[in-house]
Amino acid sequence: MTIRSMTGFANAAGECAGKRINLEVRAVNHRYLDVQFRMPEDLRHLEGALRERIAAEAQRGKVECRIQVQDGAQGAQSLDVNQDLVEQLAALNQQWRKVHTDLGKLTVADILRFPGVLASQNADPEEFAKAVQELLAQALKDFGAARKREGKKLAEHLLERLAKMETIIDALSGLFPALLEAHMEKVRGRLKEAVGNIDNDRLQQEFALFIQKADVDEEFSRLRTHIDEVRRIVTEAKGSVGKRLDFLMQELNREANTLGSKAIAAECTQASVELKVLIEQMREQVQNIE
Repeated sequence: MTIRSMTGFANAAGECAGKRINLEVRAVNHRYLDVQFRMPEDLRHLEGALRERIAAEAQRGKVECRIQVQDGAQGAQSLDVNQDLVEQLAALNQQWRKVHTDLGKLTVADILRFPGVLASQNADPEEFAKAVQELLAQALKDFGAARKREGKKLAEHLLERLAKMETIIDALSGLFPALLEAHMEKVRGRLKEAVGNIDNDRLQQEFALFIQKADVDEEFSRLRTHIDEVRRIVTEAKGSVGKRLDFLMQELNREANTLGSKAIAAECTQASVELKVLIEQMREQVQNIE
């Protein structure tokens, strides 16, 4: 299983009864599934069935299905000539020219332009509908494959940044006790300078409160939990996961902000900034995930 991108493109083409059918499916990101059609009006009766097929393939995204019908390469062979009408026109032309000498002789082009002489062999409506649906099924197969390929790239992007986030958190977690001790020594020195011989018990109480406020174990734990969940969703994706990932990006950003607000050293501030940069990079890509 892999996540799928909401963006994709595929096309398919075929012929039916001398008509060339070109079908395209393209999609961009969107909060919900929005399917739009551009096709000849005489195919509008197929819209419901085509929409169901697309909805079975895509759960989110703005999808446009475009269908064009043109005369095919064999179009000239698909025309019937009304031979009886041709003979009647020729006979009338010959008869009237005997009476009206100023009348010209009918040319082949004149006869072919006469209404009813040529009749196209229209395809059976059911046969034509079947041809369109088969082309859509073919296009959707390629469309789904394209979205999976793009989704694989998005997954690699996310996993790479998750790994970088873990590296930053592990490094800061290992460094934090020393940073905390150094900060406490700095505060202790400033307090002694300010109040002289301060009561040691009172000093310990103040330090206890300080340590409680500066404790970031909870933020580290939540960051790791959210990272594990994002990784699980990305690697075990089933169905539409974009909204869940978007929510987790918000939670990751919240914890990174809290970590920054508790900064007791430049290393903490720098780590918070680096985490938020990585989260923002992931959030931008998550917007394209179905």
